[in-house]
This record gives sequence, structure tokens and C-alpha cells, in this order.
Amino acid sequence: MGMRASASKQAVRMTKGLAVLFAVAGGAAVGNLYWAQPLLELIGRDFEVTASGAGLIVTLTQVGYALGVLLLVPLGDVLRRSRLIPALMALSAVALLGAALTPGYGVFLVTSAAIGVTTVSGQLLTPLTGDLADDAVRGRMVGIVASGLLIGILVSRTVSGLVAGAGGWRAIFVAAAAVTAVMAFVLWRVLPEVPGKTSLPYPALIASVFAVVGRHRAVRWTLALGACGFAGFTMFWTVLTFQLSAAPISLTVTQIGLVGLAGLIGALAAQRAGRLSDRGWSIPATGIAWLAALAAWVIAGYAGQSLIGLLIAVILLDVAVQGQNLLNQVRLFEVAPEARSRANSAFVFTNFVAGAIGSAAGSALYTADGWVAVCIAGAVIAGVALSIWAIGRASGAFAADPALP
Repeated sequence: MGMRASASKQAVRMTKGLAVLFAVAGGAAVGNLYWAQPLLELIGRDFEVTASGAGLIVTLTQVGYALGVLLLVPLGDVLRRSRLIPALMALSAVALLGAALTPGYGVFLVTSAAIGVTTVSGQLLTPLTGDLADDAVRGRMVGIVASGLLIGILVSRTVSGLVAGAGGWRAIFVAAAAVTAVMAFVLWRVLPEVPGKTSLPYPALIASVFAVVGRHRAVRWTLALGACGFAGFTMFWTVLTFQLSAAPISLTVTQIGLVGLAGLIGALAAQRAGRLSDRGWSIPATGIAWLAALAAWVIAGYAGQSLIGLLIAVILLDVAVQGQNLLNQVRLFEVAPEARSRANSAFVFTNFVAGAIGSAAGSALYTADGWVAVCIAGAVIAGVALSIWAIGRASGAFAADPALP
């Protein structure tokens, strides 16, 4: 109680310790989206569905998350986030427990969508970090929190594989529900009070998400880059599970989970990307990241039956996509400081709609034409993103417009 009172009586600034706490909490939240990803072959076999049907689990989770980001994250600009974030985490714990107890495939799809809708706390913590951080270190602090989210994504795959290998795929959802409930309590106790930025009624608040996009040209161009990044990223990780479990690689579910650890380098890259943003190198670094993503898809295509080659592609793609993702996010916070939660909603909503399309397209391509077809599609996406970046840089589209509020 004393901590809550203290936080409310003085202006709370973002410290490294608080950023680390946000990173852990955000990682625990966003990791809930990915428990099923390395287990798709196992879950599909249990429910007797095809690879495409198993891929639908990821797609619906992504769609649910996109809806949660659009409909719930904007509330961070009007409600007390010290109560909103713990409440959403508690609901997420309930959805996770429902997934663990599901009797069949259809119900599991519903609970997967519910997990997606409710597990948006990380996307409320990120703009809160932007609000609390000083201008000189905003990129660094957002980088710490973003790294936590990325580590949560990657570690969740590894932990999922290990737990499922020992106790079956339902065990991981039980464990995740318990961890999420604990984090909800911790955040309820320690989150600082920050006043809302607007008093808009809910319909106007949601409409204002689209207004932010329409008002700032840099937001629109950044959303396009983010969508390309997440479409390719989700396509890759969804289909990688099937490629690693098939001959000649033939990894077990536990081994597939361990592959996710290779992507931890991407989380470190994201934190470094925040420092590049603070130094004014955001746009050049974004272009380099997309060149690296294109190279990763080429390597993945040529090394489809080589575990070492695929690990190299995993590392390179994670560094590229996660680095540019952080650069995009910090750019949005600088362009639209008056509506960071709403700008973040637009960014993440666009990303996860694109991610849902990417996972569905990847599963369909893999079922129809195999791994190489998926890699060609990923390389095309990276090429489109490079074109967007080059045109936007040349036209000054990524710069904030001083004439706009």
C-alpha cells in the first residue's frame, strides 16, 4: 500500500530497474502467444488435423491479439494503467487455463483467440515506458522493454518444447496460467500511477487510432514496414516447426523448442537498435536490417535440409526483424507523443493482421509446394519492404511533420 501511495504522490520517471520489471512482465505476457507454435505438429496429431489446420491455431491467436490491440490498448491513453494492465493479465490467465482444459480442436481454437485478445499487456507497458522516459534515453529504455518482449517470444518456444516433452502440450498452458496470474499480482502492487492523456469516450477513442494514422505520414509509412516485417517473421516461424520435424532433420518437439534460443541474439539486437535511434541513425539502420532479412530468406531457401543453415537463417532473420521493429516503434513514439498508446495500437494491430496473413499463407504454401516456396514468398516480402524504405527515405516520408500537432 505504501508503494502505491508513494508512486501517486510524486512524478515517477523511468529507471533501468523499472524498465527491467516491465521487460519481464511484458515478456511473460507476449510469450503466451507462442506456446503452441513449436507444438503445432504435436497438437495437430492429438486433434487429428492437417498441418494447415494446426497452423490455424497460430492464425486465430494472431487475429485475437490484433483485435485486443485495436480495442483494448487505446484505453491506455484514458484509463489507469496501474489497474488496466493487471486486469488484462488476470483474464489472460483464465484463457490459458481454458486452453489447458479444452476437450477438442474447435474449443481450442476459441481459447487460442481468447488468449490473443487478452494478452496485450506488453503493448500497454511499452508506450508507458515512452511516457515515463526522458527524451535522451527513450530509445534505450524502450529497447530494454522491447528486448524483454522478444526474449519472452523466443524463450516461450524453448520452454514450451521442454515442458511439452516432459508432460504433454497441456502442461505448458497450466504453467503459463500460473505465471501470468503471479505477474498480474506483482504489477497490481508496483505499477506507478500515470494520468490519462485524454477523456475521449470509447467510440471516439477507437476512431482516434485511425485519426493518428491519417494525421501523420511517418506513421503510415512505418506501419507499412512493420507489416512486412511481421508477415515474413510469422510465416517463417510457423512453417519452421514443420520443416524441422520432417525428414531429414527430424527434430523432436523438445529439440524444436531449443532452436528458439538461437533467436535470442535478435533480442540483444533490438536493445542496440534503441541506442541507434537515440543517435539519430534510425532510417539507415532500418535499411540495413531489411537487407539482412532478405539475406536470411535466401540462406533459408538454400539450406532447407541443413540444421546449421537454418540456425544461421533464424539468427539473421531475428536480428533483422526485431531490430527494425524496435526502430519503427521508437519512431512512432517520437512522431505522435500525444497519443503513444493509440499509435502503438495501430502499429501492433497492423503487424499482427499481417502476421496472421503470413502464418496462414505460409502453412498453405508449405502444404502445397514445400519449404522453398515459403522462402521465395519471404524474400519477395523483404524486397517489397526494401522498396518502401528506399522510396520513403528519398521522399522524407519517415520524418515528423512539424506542421502537424
